[in-house]
Amino acid sequence: MKIIIPGRPIAKSRPRFARRGKFVTTYSDQETEEGKVLWEIRQQRPEKRFTGSISVDLWFGMPIPKSTSKRELQAMKNGFVPHIKKPDIDNLIKFYLDVMNQEIFEDDKQIFLISAEKRYSDNPRTEIIIVDQGAG
Repeated sequence: MKIIIPGRPIAKSRPRFARRGKFVTTYSDQETEEGKVLWEIRQQRPEKRFTGSISVDLWFGMPIPKSTSKRELQAMKNGFVPHIKKPDIDNLIKFYLDVMNQEIFEDDKQIFLISAEKRYSDNPRTEIIIVDQGAG
């Protein structure tokens, strides 16, 4: 199955801490972003969750900076320039796997193979391909 989520790819952020009197609590400031991505995923999800082993392929199309020269722009559009700036690829992977957990698959422990790539794109988006490898 293939899922396409339009817009700039989102990375998992660190938990935030707040002091409430004598206590310190943690909270996530990404709930709105998670909700938007979850809505996109729910529009494209299969009728049943994956229950066996799966492989996941993630492709992150990162926006091209506005200050890019014409020569660099063409190289970026053609996929010759990898994206080696923030956000880190592991944080991108973590965000999308967390959002898909319990929606697309029962648990992320089912994933036995992950491949991921960050490239510049004039159409920023996240593409996720999930392949059912059979019953676990």
